[in-house]
Amino acid sequence: MFSVLKFLTQSSQILKNDKTKKQMEQSAFQHSKIYNLAENIEYSAGSVVSKIITKNDTGNLTLFAFDKGQGLSEHSAPFDAVIQVLDGEGEIFINKNSYIIKQGEMIIMPANIPHAVFAKEKFKMLLTMIKGS
Repeated sequence: MFSVLKFLTQSSQILKNDKTKKQMEQSAFQHSKIYNLAENIEYSAGSVVSKIITKNDTGNLTLFAFDKGQGLSEHSAPFDAVIQVLDGEGEIFINKNSYIIKQGEMIIMPANIPHAVFAKEKFKMLLTMIKGS
């Protein structure tokens, strides 16, 4: 009886993992393909648009497009996060300090420190979050 229960539990976990993997594959970009990141996300009037490139247990890559005047409210994360600006200009707040960041530039937001993002003008960014041990 124990081995049957163990098999059913393991089978259920495998199916759950397969379902999660399929969900991630649907939202992820294809492997071994070249992308121009700025061209793979569009601005939307009065909005913030996000698009997951890849997401798993160890971190994620997400594209964002901010219309002028839009942003992400102050929050913190348990790991460092890197913003790379792909187009335009944004304002990043880290621990209440303001940083203007432009196309081609990046900034690291340290773990557990409050930060926010504001679009001084339309801008696109790549957010990279890698979970540490």
